Amino acid sequence: MKKHSLIIVAIVSALVASFVVYSGLQPDSWFQQRTNTTKTNNSAGTTTIAKTAYTSSDTATTAYNKVKNAVVTVQNLQKTSSSSSWSSYFQQNQQDSSSELETASEGSGVVYKISGGYAYIITNNHVVADSDELQLITASGKKIQATIVGTDSSKDLALLKAKTTDIKTSASFDNAKKLQSGQQVLAIGSPLGSDYATSLTSGIVSAPRRTLSAEETGSSATTAIQTDAAINPGNSGGPLINLKGQVVGINSSKIASSTDGTSVEGMGFAIPADIVQTFIKNTEK
Repeated sequence: MKKHSLIIVAIVSALVASFVVYSGLQPDSWFQQRTNTTKTNNSAGTTTIAKTAYTSSDTATTAYNKVKNAVVTVQNLQKTSSSSSWSSYFQQNQQDSSSELETASEGSGVVYKISGGYAYIITNNHVVADSDELQLITASGKKIQATIVGTDSSKDLALLKAKTTDIKTSASFDNAKKLQSGQQVLAIGSPLGSDYATSLTSGIVSAPRRTLSAEETGSSATTAIQTDAAINPGNSGGPLINLKGQVVGINSSKIASSTDGTSVEGMGFAIPADIVQTFIKNTEK
């Protein structure tokens, strides 16, 4: 009797399995979802292609794409002499014809206005300090000469202009006074120079308004936005933006260690947009 029961169970199991396989093959089976398809014929046969598509709605990507072409690398070019020290001794009161320019340092900048055939760029004063010439490198790799319109060492800001038709995108400012701690921000620039141009880092606003002492800044006391977005050498002068793609600050510095030598992370600073706009207004007069 037991043997017959086992045989019956086996037969029933086989029938159920066959039904599941059969039903799974049906186009409207309970675990299959019908997909709209189109057929494309080619010499190798017929290929069935599902009508599916994906569009990114990432707000950070959208904000970055809105601003990236307005961000430039700023190269500080300074004269160097290739003549020997013996020759220089006799020519110290004469212009050295062998002097040439070399890149002393690199920073970042952001175009805030295009007018009358000129692009106007905001950056840090320390990026352009002691330069003999300035060269911009656009997001597309074009090199353009720039000149200084005005600077303010106490605010660490500089305004540049460049006659060009290669720059077609400018960035807009937001009201930095609306910033709140915890708000997401993005930093764009050229960390370590033009080899890493238009690099993007992200973080939050750690403090919308922080007063830095002269000891911390190395020049004078200043008000800054504190963020944990990575700010590295070469990022200076580049924009700190919100997720609408608006500039809320100009990246300027970071603290890598305390006065007693303690290493710290995620302490970057940017000059608030309202301070930047006041500087622009006063300089453009």
